[in-house]
Amino acid sequence: MFCLAVTYVIQPGREEEAASHLRALARESVKEPGCKQYVGHRAKDDARTFFIYEHYVDEAAYWTHRETPHFIEHGQGGLMQLAESRTPLFCIPLEP
Repeated sequence: MFCLAVTYVIQPGREEEAASHLRALARESVKEPGCKQYVGHRAKDDARTFFIYEHYVDEAAYWTHRETPHFIEHGQGGLMQLAESRTPLFCIPLEP
């Protein structure tokens, strides 16, 4: 299992555009065979802050995700372009 948690702070005035990209990205990403979960969130008290939780079967599935047309369009060409900051955190599960 391989997980990624990403926090974005979006440029002022671009929040709805970012939300649209994130919805499209989540909708398409969960269709990937290696993607187990892809959930976008918006901070309750800060409309500019978005959080994404991604869960893949393994690290290779994550890198495959980054080559998909929807990631290139809505991730690289969308969210990353609208970001004032982006903070990724790659995670692996603790052994029981």
